[in-house]
Amino acid sequence: MVRLPLTPAEVERGQRLGALLRRARAERSMLEIALDARVSPETLRKIETGRVATPAFPTIAAIADVLGLSLDAVWAEITQPKHGVEPSSSDHNARERLAS
Repeated sequence: MVRLPLTPAEVERGQRLGALLRRARAERSMLEIALDARVSPETLRKIETGRVATPAFPTIAAIADVLGLSLDAVWAEITQPKHGVEPSSSDHNARERLAS
């Protein structure tokens, strides 16, 4: 199976996800969080550094649970557009569905 290259928006979203997870992890060790979430420390490291920009949903759900983050909060944080950029209609529609 050939994987299509990531779009710049997907790469940026992956970077925001990594930054969010690093902030939420705070002083806790990467190893502790990875083991509690039942993912490899290398997977967590790759996600936090943005090297895996589109991790699997169960992986993010497990990490978010260990960090005490709701998936709604994670999605809201990583899909925020850059300042001065209007969200696309699909972004707007997705936010409306989340808010309902």
